[in-house]
Amino acid sequence: MVCGIAVVFIPWLLPTGPSTGLDAAQFLETGSLAMGAAIVFAGGLLTAMTPCVYPLIPITVSIFGARKAEGRGKALLLTSSYIIGMGVVFSVLGVLAAKTGQAFGALLGHPGVVLGLAVFLVALATSMFGAFELELPSSVQQRLSTVGGAGVAGAFLMGSVSGFLAAPCTGPVLTGLLAFVAKTANTSLGAGLLFIYALGIGVPFFLIGVFTVRLPRGGVWMEWVKSVLGIVLVALAFNYLKDAFPAVGAWVKAVAVQFGSTPGALIAAALAVAGVLLGAVHRSFKSTPQEFVLKGLGVALVVLALVGRVGALDAGPTGALWVKLGWAEPPQAPTFQWHHVMPTKQASFSPAAFHEALARAQAEGRPVMIDFFADWCTACKELDRETYPSSEVIAESSRFLNIKIDATHSEDALDALMERFGVEGLPTVVFIASNGEPLAAPRVTGFLGPSPFVSELKKVR
Repeated sequence: MVCGIAVVFIPWLLPTGPSTGLDAAQFLETGSLAMGAAIVFAGGLLTAMTPCVYPLIPITVSIFGARKAEGRGKALLLTSSYIIGMGVVFSVLGVLAAKTGQAFGALLGHPGVVLGLAVFLVALATSMFGAFELELPSSVQQRLSTVGGAGVAGAFLMGSVSGFLAAPCTGPVLTGLLAFVAKTANTSLGAGLLFIYALGIGVPFFLIGVFTVRLPRGGVWMEWVKSVLGIVLVALAFNYLKDAFPAVGAWVKAVAVQFGSTPGALIAAALAVAGVLLGAVHRSFKSTPQEFVLKGLGVALVVLALVGRVGALDAGPTGALWVKLGWAEPPQAPTFQWHHVMPTKQASFSPAAFHEALARAQAEGRPVMIDFFADWCTACKELDRETYPSSEVIAESSRFLNIKIDATHSEDALDALMERFGVEGLPTVVFIASNGEPLAAPRVTGFLGPSPFVSELKKVR
């Protein structure tokens, strides 16, 4: 029952990411490096408080909390190495993104990279379940069973992987920072600032890594904790696959649309409870064949519940299935209208279609709002979920021609468009005045709540 309640309510209580007001570039460009670095650090800390980073906590706990430790000093050393590994990855990816002109996170959008990360997460989950005897080579078993416990190098490796996993969580702080690095071409300064950003993200991991060493060891309860961590890691792996492979993401979205947000949350809770009762947590893969099967089924149900619950967050309140069955009324409230979504799935971006839409808006005397987004972008989804459905945003945006640009996959024409509008990171919302003039301000980079978003819309004429 507790598991079902947590599945329903925890996602609604989680905070959103850093707001669009956090822009370090304005201080960096005027020479205020200390203030700019402080904002970069604060942005990293706020990013660590978002739902996108929460699933990484089990990785830290699995290294420093679910294994034996030799004392506070050893935990401090391992945790510091973990955070440094994360910082090195952010520095390298950030400079590379600035030099190549690609949005931060798009560099990790290649299906091959995502598949590798997903396999790593599943392997780590398998170690949490204690099931390495399932046909894995002995050399791999040894490496996986000792990673993190093997010393500083193992912790550094795990931190590096966490850096890759946290990259899609970046928001407005990195947008301004990458633009600054690209303009100055000072890669050493950019790498240093990105390292500071990673240190901000690493604060909660540092606290967890250092202080969980005092938790009692042993007992069956620890095996239950490790099973919970394993389940979360498997669900996280599937979530990355969902964003990297459009067919999988489309299937999850279609199911969520059919069930709706609230019914979907309740169904997910029921699946999670059923999975726990079957033995997802308290049974062992190392016991009898019957226990193995029951635990496997339980884990599958809980993972399905977690994936479904995340999908339900982006669904409408009324599921299409219930409307078809006559159990619910069609939604009566107005919805946000995107006049164009470019490119459509499985299609290439058409500059001609885009310019035709702009010409039509100028002929009609309408301003244009262009939302650049990507499937891997967490803050983009927060805008779609929290801001655009707001009645005040819907009312004010009705005078705009609203265009949504899918930048999930890089292509030359799309990259040229993003360069034209100065898009350095996602999400970015740019505006064009009714006379056809692109506006440098207002501009939204990162998540922005409904009321401040409306304030930005009112500035466009």
